[in-house]
Amino acid sequence: MSGFEHTATPVDFLAKFTASEQFEKVFKEGMGLVEETANYLDGPGRQDARLLDRYGAVAYATESMRLTTRLMQLASWLLLQRATGAGEMTTEESRKEKHRISLSDIGRGHPLNGSEQLPEALKELVERSLKLHLRVQKLDVMLNVQVKSEPPEQSPMNEQLDRIASAFKAARG
Repeated sequence: MSGFEHTATPVDFLAKFTASEQFEKVFKEGMGLVEETANYLDGPGRQDARLLDRYGAVAYATESMRLTTRLMQLASWLLLQRATGAGEMTTEESRKEKHRISLSDIGRGHPLNGSEQLPEALKELVERSLKLHLRVQKLDVMLNVQVKSEPPEQSPMNEQLDRIASAFKAARG
């Protein structure tokens, strides 16, 4: 034994990321958007919807359902990542739970008749949710790549270090 043996210790990227300022910013933005959307839909949004004709009302109902579905999926993802990073769940438990969250099926959707009547406030919430959705999708891909990348059991440098140590032993020898 040369004393150079070193096994690679996996870095818990998820824990590091969820403890980061970047994650906290995304988390606060997501949860804030959920709250802002709920306040709009329960308050001014109801009044705005009453001013729409039949096509506009259907577009409003459809778009608000898409929006709330998208935000609930994003909030679920954010809460799941936070719980895993805080040690409340194992990475394996997190992976199992993650199958219930669908980040790919909550995009823009097809254009709706009457969508030109949608209130600007709703359109703005939809656009912000779509931007957040895209960022979360990218983070999810990045985290999945990091989780799947298992480090080697032993450092690839060990063999070279052992050879160098053997050469020095032979030279002293």
